[in-house]
Amino acid sequence: MTDTADDIVEISTDGACLGNPGPGGWGAVLRYRGHEKRISGAVPHTTNNQMELTGAIEGLAALTKPARVTIYTDSSYVRNGITTWVAGWQRNGWRTAGKKPVKNVELWQRLVDEESRHRVTWKWVKGHNGDHYNEIADELATSAARELRDGLG
Repeated sequence: MTDTADDIVEISTDGACLGNPGPGGWGAVLRYRGHEKRISGAVPHTTNNQMELTGAIEGLAALTKPARVTIYTDSSYVRNGITTWVAGWQRNGWRTAGKKPVKNVELWQRLVDEESRHRVTWKWVKGHNGDHYNEIADELATSAARELRDGLG
């Protein structure tokens, strides 16, 4: 049996930070067989890269069983990290090629753990460029950060 497009969960993720560091938010839009789920959250003091990673982590964590997944992110940091850099970091004991500790190591480890439950394809999309689901994920992330900052979250 071959997989079809209907068998793939699509997840669009984004992170936002009001100040870097500052209050931040993440958002994810999950799509599967015509259904859509939107999730988001916020952290009082964080960085944009941490929120970008958290959006991907939480998007994958929201899946209740192993799946074929395509993740769309506008973060080159997340896409390059998980598809290229992480294998070397793991071989080097979570150190960079320059022997420095990997930044955001706990988040990278969580992302590796979540990804390992699924068959994931990572796709980069240009942010703030009209990609419908990237715009929704951005709005989820930004709204979560604003609500936290303004005491509404």
